[in-house]
Amino acid sequence: MPLHSTDRLREIFSRRQAVLVPGAFNALAARVIADMGFEAIYVTGAGVSNGALGVPDLGLITVTELANTVSAMRDVVTQPLIVDADTGFGNAVNTVRTVRTLERAGADAVQIEDQVFPKKCGHFTGKDVVPLDEIVNKIKAAVDTRERLLVVARTDARAVHGLDAAIERAQRFVEAGADAVFIEAPRSVEELARLTSDVQAPHFANMVMGGVTPVLSQAELERLGFSIVLYANAALQAALLSMQTVLARLQKDGKLEEASGLMATFAERQRVVGKPEYDALEQRYAGKTA
Repeated sequence: MPLHSTDRLREIFSRRQAVLVPGAFNALAARVIADMGFEAIYVTGAGVSNGALGVPDLGLITVTELANTVSAMRDVVTQPLIVDADTGFGNAVNTVRTVRTLERAGADAVQIEDQVFPKKCGHFTGKDVVPLDEIVNKIKAAVDTRERLLVVARTDARAVHGLDAAIERAQRFVEAGADAVFIEAPRSVEELARLTSDVQAPHFANMVMGGVTPVLSQAELERLGFSIVLYANAALQAALLSMQTVLARLQKDGKLEEASGLMATFAERQRVVGKPEYDALEQRYAGKTA
């Protein structure tokens, strides 16, 4: 019997092989990631904020908007979904509802972080974190509430209180029952190495182009002992550049024939969104009944 997607994700965590996990900002992006053969998908809070709402990653998204996006992705992909749930959308009691809502929507893991609300992108300046007891209680609430999904505990304390404080928080998260830890924005290879040596748990690394963390290869991160390597918004930034490039050509030339090499074909678009499967369904149910 095939493993449930959550059990597959647990197995990925345990391998410590720095599995590459791109971020999806909508269901089409999730389909593309799945079609490319990646093992899991990261539902990026920043990406959904940018891609669905057109706003920056400043805690503006609601749990309902996020859950709707997760549900749309779950309808079209079978890969495990790791969902960025920001700060849990409130206190520990709100976190209980968030976990229930996202698990019903199809999440296989939820990521809860310790920033003060409204949170900011982990590589923005001006962040702050809540007291340690407050975030530990949120993690406990998530662990106590989940039926099957995994809990990923993130800390942004490195930028606020330093590396030692971030490591201490991560250790407390593991004691509270977190299945994996995500220490955001380490600033050197040496700091990355300390994370996995000092905290005995599956670890996330976040590779942000232009961020403060050095961008290492998958092989280097595997040697350091990371389980998951996030490229949370690579697809979003690539899509943004492609849209700007194609639309600039349209604006300049008044037509797009010469820009066809910059776009997927009509046929490829239909393949990725599963039109042949819907054609088959149409044929199956098109016959007359007695």
